[in-house]
Amino acid sequence: MTFDKETAKQTAEVLLQINAIKLQPNEPFIWASGWKSPIYCDNRIVLSFPPIRNYIRETMAKHIESHYGKVDVIAGVATGAIGIGMLVAEYLGLPFIYVRPEAKSHGRQNQIEGFIEAGQNVVVVEDLISTGKSSLNAVKALKKANVNVKGMVAIFSYGFDIAKSNFETANVDLYTLSNYENLLEQALDTKYITTKEQEVLALWNANPSEWNAI
Repeated sequence: MTFDKETAKQTAEVLLQINAIKLQPNEPFIWASGWKSPIYCDNRIVLSFPPIRNYIRETMAKHIESHYGKVDVIAGVATGAIGIGMLVAEYLGLPFIYVRPEAKSHGRQNQIEGFIEAGQNVVVVEDLISTGKSSLNAVKALKKANVNVKGMVAIFSYGFDIAKSNFETANVDLYTLSNYENLLEQALDTKYITTKEQEVLALWNANPSEWNAI
């Protein structure tokens, strides 16, 4: 779920402004899974725009403080959330670590990079939630290290039912600055899309694997 409506709409707007999110219902993108998609999201672009990255950093950090209380460490999910996770940790004056998709095959064979102790309270930072599989893989690694994962905060979620189910099954608290529903509302309000395009985009979100372009 999102933290609040105002944050969700404003975050959607800034992501559209810098083309971190592109909506193309007439010229869909092809995902690695083979799905046709009218949306492409690359939140790493945020790092290239200081005013936008500062907005994301401060908004995310303040929500973490107000919602999760005492936190010992911020963890970023590699690779997309390393940058924004580090910025959030810096803003809060907290240690930062990041979690790889899997342990390295050489050296110390770490999956978690950085210093962390058993029993510490951790909030995980992610850039984008699709199915939630890779994000929850990071949570699994942290729990294996015997730390207390208080929850996860992400910039944006596609709002897929499978993600909601995966997070509920894993019993992991998830909040996002914005999501697909609020993105479509904001895009329509600012005339980025038409009413017809909004309807098409909503149909994709309801059944992405079977969706066909206009």
